[in-house]
Amino acid sequence: MAQKPDTEVAAPGDAFIESLMDTDLYSMGAYFSDRNPELIDELIDRSVAIEEKGLVRFSEEEGIGLEEAFKTLLTGLAVRYYKSVTG
Repeated sequence: MAQKPDTEVAAPGDAFIESLMDTDLYSMGAYFSDRNPELIDELIDRSVAIEEKGLVRFSEEEGIGLEEAFKTLLTGLAVRYYKSVTG
């Protein structure tokens, strides 16, 4: 079983941090990170590539549909958001 990365919330109990954790984006990032820790780096790399190239160009170069590229981008953003909140 893959070992989960150590995560800690800066200033537990802080209302602002807690509000950041109560979002769909945070939940999506947490879910992906918990279920697929071995894919996090690859996902982030692909989402950064999509940001740099744009959805259309990335999907054409990778031979994938626009919707799949968008889902990859969104999931990558969610994981980065989750990681930034949890430290």
